[in-house]
Amino acid sequence: MPAEPSPDPYADPLVFGQRLQVLRTRRGLTREQLGGLAGRSGSWVKGVETGRLKTPKLQVILRLAEILRVRDLSELTGNQSLRVGLFAGPGHPRLPEVKAAVEAFPLDADRAAPPIAQLRARLARAWAARHRAPDHRDVIGALLPDLVRDGQAAVRQAETAVDRRAAHAVLAEVYGLCQFFVAYQPDAALLWRVAERGLVAAQESEDPHAIGVAAWLAAQAHRDCGPSHFDAADEVNLRTLAYLQPLLADASDDVLAIAGALTFEAGYTAARRGGTGTAWRYWDQARAMAVRLPQDYYHPVTSFSQAIMGAHAVTVAVELHQAGESVRQAAAADAVAIPSRPRRARHRIEAARGYQLDGQPDVALATLAQAHEAAPETIRYNGYAKRIVLEEAEAKSPARRRRAAELAMKLGLLAA
Repeated sequence: MPAEPSPDPYADPLVFGQRLQVLRTRRGLTREQLGGLAGRSGSWVKGVETGRLKTPKLQVILRLAEILRVRDLSELTGNQSLRVGLFAGPGHPRLPEVKAAVEAFPLDADRAAPPIAQLRARLARAWAARHRAPDHRDVIGALLPDLVRDGQAAVRQAETAVDRRAAHAVLAEVYGLCQFFVAYQPDAALLWRVAERGLVAAQESEDPHAIGVAAWLAAQAHRDCGPSHFDAADEVNLRTLAYLQPLLADASDDVLAIAGALTFEAGYTAARRGGTGTAWRYWDQARAMAVRLPQDYYHPVTSFSQAIMGAHAVTVAVELHQAGESVRQAAAADAVAIPSRPRRARHRIEAARGYQLDGQPDVALATLAQAHEAAPETIRYNGYAKRIVLEEAEAKSPARRRRAAELAMKLGLLAA
């Protein structure tokens, strides 16, 4: 007899425990692994899944949703009145046009390719605009369709091998900009298509910097898919670092910076695994690489720089659930200005996670308000920020509930 298909938590009327079990299994996690990541035991997970224990409180449900990377909270709860997007934000109005440009298969020569130097200049302006704009997705979403089409045309129409490699390097970075736009939007297939095309174009370019950027983005995509993808994140990350290592003695600032960014990413993944020593060791190595860069240097894609290392330290401490250390690092990092508005907002979100972890929810909400002021589109698409706001909207303190509700309305989590 054929085996019965596993139930679909998105379609079948399952209870919470059954949904938890199906989603956990699909993520490739054991009960012990899920329990450890949630601060519980494997037997606790089994008790919830089998119905021996009752459905946990909202704070725990949100933590489970974070670990399992559910697209919408209702996928875990089964309650269609709780349709709250967590790690997939709202679809941006410009997403269809960007998607159409990426998915097109142009073979004609009707579109004349611009010179590579012009494409590079446009791409540089696009990155600069992304870092300056509070509505950065709107800004780069308007620029991307033509950049994608022109980058593809430049590759097709290149007349020499040298020109073709140069065009591939630019196209790889265009796909990198695409990934920043597509990330956390409700189209995972498009995200992976962009990441993979970026890797292929970078390899064709034979350019160390382009290869490093594409690998950095691919590693992030794997890591953000959850624990079952951590090995894949490490594989692309560490292999690329091994490729770049012999080049670093005489490397340009950009190549040194992408190697530093990849080194920190290895530490970030280690922190997600709970590897304290490994995570801080990679952070120390990345800091040493940052010190080799000019003090005012700021990598246009990854933001790697001397200025960002304090923010990176906050992230490591938060992922390791080191409450006191995350708050201490957040206070130290606040003394350093981060030029990029979206990266500054991301740092504020990480700091807010640390304050909540340290039992300072009021400071966490105030820090999220600063993130919203820096770049509303960053916080609107961030699952960690949404989780904090939703938790505090259920707080016992009326004043805190009110502040959380006000922020939730700004993020589109509650109706005005």
